Amino acid sequence: MASVSELANLLRDRGLRLTPQRQLVLDAVRRLGHATPEQVHAAVVEHAAGVNITTIYRTLELLEELDLVTHVHLSHGAPTYHDVNEEQHIHLVCRSCNAVQELDPATLDGLAKQLLEQRGFQMDISHVALFGLCGRCT
Repeated sequence: MASVSELANLLRDRGLRLTPQRQLVLDAVRRLGHATPEQVHAAVVEHAAGVNITTIYRTLELLEELDLVTHVHLSHGAPTYHDVNEEQHIHLVCRSCNAVQELDPATLDGLAKQLLEQRGFQMDISHVALFGLCGRCT
């Protein structure tokens, strides 16, 4: 997990500076676990009322470029962001009740190996979401 000084250095290396808004967005993503830009925005405006949603989207994109956060699409709506240091997992999304469960990525090791061997394709587990029906809805 990048500290404030590490984040400042990452930004400085790109000719940018650490702003309170950038720090608030990163802190919100880490605190919320999985959050849409709108949820991050709601958390940030509790501490800085003047931050608009466009700033949130731009900051999330920057933090992803810096490899501090990543996103996954869990529905047709906005992406869900989480800290890259969070343990990797696969998302199981129920199309009926919208429940999201986490699954150990080792479950897809066989598929990942097969894709690599047969197609030279390296699967990125951090962006995997599988859709179907949960146990309660089947």
